[in-house]
Formats: sequence, C-alpha cells, structure tokens
Amino acid sequence: MVRRHPSIASPPQSLPHKSGGFTLVELLVVIAIIGILVSLLLPAVQSAREAARGIQCKNHLKQVGLAMHTHISAFERFTSGGWGYQWVGEPERGTDKSQPGGWLYNLLDYLEEGNIRGFGEGLTGDARREAILRRIAMPIELLSCPSRRSAAPFPIGYDGPYRTNGIADLTVELAAHTDYAVNLGDTVEIWPKQGPRSLAAGDNINYRGWFKERNLEQHSGVCYQRSEIKLKELTDGTTYTYMCGEKYLSASLYDAGAASGDDESLYTGYSDESGRTVSFVRQGGPRRDRPGLELNYIFGSPHAGGFNMTMCDGSVRAVNFNIDELTHRSLGNRHDGNVIDLESL
Repeated sequence: MVRRHPSIASPPQSLPHKSGGFTLVELLVVIAIIGILVSLLLPAVQSAREAARGIQCKNHLKQVGLAMHTHISAFERFTSGGWGYQWVGEPERGTDKSQPGGWLYNLLDYLEEGNIRGFGEGLTGDARREAILRRIAMPIELLSCPSRRSAAPFPIGYDGPYRTNGIADLTVELAAHTDYAVNLGDTVEIWPKQGPRSLAAGDNINYRGWFKERNLEQHSGVCYQRSEIKLKELTDGTTYTYMCGEKYLSASLYDAGAASGDDESLYTGYSDESGRTVSFVRQGGPRRDRPGLELNYIFGSPHAGGFNMTMCDGSVRAVNFNIDELTHRSLGNRHDGNVIDLESL
C-alpha cells in the first residue's frame, strides 16, 4: 500500500464542464442588436458622405471662379459664351466672340486643362476629326458634382453633327457633360440655336443669325452668346452678382445624358447645356433634382439644403431653393441696381 506524503496536496476535484458557445437565443439577440446599431449608424454615415461631397462640389465651383478671375486678369473681361450647340471649340482661336466654343471651353487653359483645349490644333482632315471627337468625350472631374455622378463620358441625346473648321459632320455616341452652368441673367428664353454653318459665316458681322429673332440685351448675366462682358459692366458689384453655379437635372437621368439641358457635350457653344437663367417665367425658381422632371432653364442641385453658386467676386454661396424671386433675379442681373441682403440666402 502506497502512502502519500502529508505535504503533497490531493489533486483538485474536477468541475462540471460548461460549453463556451452561444445558445440560439443569445445569438439571435446579438444579431438583432447589431442590426439596430447598423440602422442607427447608416444614416449618419450617409449624411457624412453627402456633406463631404457637398464640400467637394463647392470646391469645384471655387476653382472655376478662380479660373475665371485669372482670365479676367489677362483679358479684362469674362469669357465669351460661344456661338451655338453645334460648335465645340476651335483651338486656333481665342476666348472672345470669335470663338465658337462655349464658356467652359474658353476656361480650359485656366483650369489647367490646356492640353484638352488644344486637341486638333493645326490639324486637318481625319487627324483633326479624331482629335476633336476625343475632346468631346473627355470628362473633367472638376466640372462634375460628386453627389450626382462620376466624371465619365455618357450617352447624349443630341448625336450631332458637331462642327469644327472644315468638318461639319462630327457625330458622336458618348460625350463629357457638366453639372455647372454660367449665369445668363434674367432672360426669359435660352435660344438653343445651332449657330452658323461655317467660321466664315460666323465671322461676318452681318450674319443674320446674330440678330434674327433674339434680343441679346435681355441677357443681363455675365456670359452668353458672343458676349464680352467686362467687370466694369457689373454695376451692382461682383459680390452681388452670380457668376455660375449648379444646374437643375432630372435625378433619374444622371447617367443617361438625355435630359433636357444635359444632352450635349460640355464644350459646346451657347446652349442650355452650360447656361441657365434666373427668370421664374418659364419653369419657376431653382429646385432640388427630382426623378422624372426635366427642366432645362433653371439652377438647382441634388443637395438637400440648397444649391451652390459662385459669385463674381470668387466666393461660393449656398443658396436656398426657396429663395425669394426678386432676390434671385437681382443676383442674376449684373446691373439692375437692386440692393440685396446676402444674409437672406
């Protein structure tokens, strides 16, 4: 018989075994709690993301404003608005009324996109055709609102023909678009004309298209068809005059490129693609994007709080959708003499 030494303790008694797993009920409770937390956090995450996109949108418009001021410093005037929607920019020409391309095309050098502006320069025939078509489809991130869509070429409702020097039959399937439009003023109409059929016709001061059925004096904004507006013509002051801002778009057609006012290339001349009015007569005031509703004359945005506008002093302001009609029209008119309280925006 073996005797244990009294100093050696007896081995501990084994305890009943208990599983480290969850019961089904416990697991379901945990899943339910996680689901509740996710549902609570998701709106906050989405709100934070939209806030970041809104800030980015404001920054885009700020950069456009700075580019315009650099242009003004060089030429003592705003860029011209181009000839019509069939013209997409002549790289051999300047930024005045002899330039068929639109205001954004005229700003490319000052947006550090001079290489895009120069596509086709000095070329003829097929080489020029391919270069211009490449530019038409070239997106620019700075000219897109991140709350709407990425900077990419999308289909267009208007498939041409576009024009360039010596070529009148440029047809396209995809084109770059913009979410920003210049201030045309409080004109009731945006004349969506295609422009002259040739450079020679457009250069002729007596070309009937420049005078027939339109009164350009209605355009009280800062940029429109063949405009050459100087800062001194902003008698209401740069702080109290819109330069450009977000345009209204149908929320269901962001990627379709077929909405009214979004069916052409961003480089085209004077059109509702890149110019909007502050008049309430045709389509009412600015509003938030809605699916299924196409409005091609007004400013607006996808943002919940309002839309962003760059003023002619270079500042960017958030404007409420329910802005007073007289205030909105006065901010879009460079010389109406009305005094505006900017704090009311």
